Amino acid sequence: MVRIRLSRGGSNRRPFYHVVVMDSRVKRDGRALERIGYFNPLLERDRGAERLRIDLSRADYWLERGAQVSTRVARLLKEQRTAG
Repeated sequence: MVRIRLSRGGSNRRPFYHVVVMDSRVKRDGRALERIGYFNPLLERDRGAERLRIDLSRADYWLERGAQVSTRVARLLKEQRTAG
């Protein structure tokens, strides 16, 4: 099964996440089929820097083909759709 989920990057105590499309059997930070965005949880929502960016057209493409979404990514997709 294909899933849209987060892959962790960044350093110790400074997380940074890529929103990726992966086979569900692959490890969290393993090889992704496609990177469709990123999420930086340390930035505040109202500041100038971009905290969240997801390519909604690519997310919709994968969802149409049966990809499952993790709970956290589902919340991030909802936030991205309402923001822009």
